[in-house]
Amino acid sequence: MGRLALAVMLLLAAVACGSPAEDSATPARADSSPQLLAPAEFATAIADPERVTVNVHVPFEGELPHTDLSIPFDRIKQQHMRMPADRSVPIAVYCMSGSMSAEAARILTSLGYTDVIDLDGGMEAWQASGRSVLR
Repeated sequence: MGRLALAVMLLLAAVACGSPAEDSATPARADSSPQLLAPAEFATAIADPERVTVNVHVPFEGELPHTDLSIPFDRIKQQHMRMPADRSVPIAVYCMSGSMSAEAARILTSLGYTDVIDLDGGMEAWQASGRSVLR
């Protein structure tokens, strides 16, 4: 009975204090999650020459300025070799409405990319904000 009581006390103490591994894991997940940006913020972000901007919409219906690549959202994993090998390079993805780019952003973060942004509302929101799409 003494060992059981000691084990329970140690377990309760560990739960009450929290685990250092849990505390350090939370920020890492937050940092690697895709971030949705409104058109104005997205426009500023893709103007940065360090950021690789990817149109993931299929079929092709135009593109935004500063677009570097066109890769169908459902081919991102198979064509990841076209993406930067350095997973810390900032990436921006967009599509027509936001649904395809949300899936592409999720895949990119699962592949280890740590700075992925997604255009909230896609090219439709971009145009609604008064910006043009290149055809």
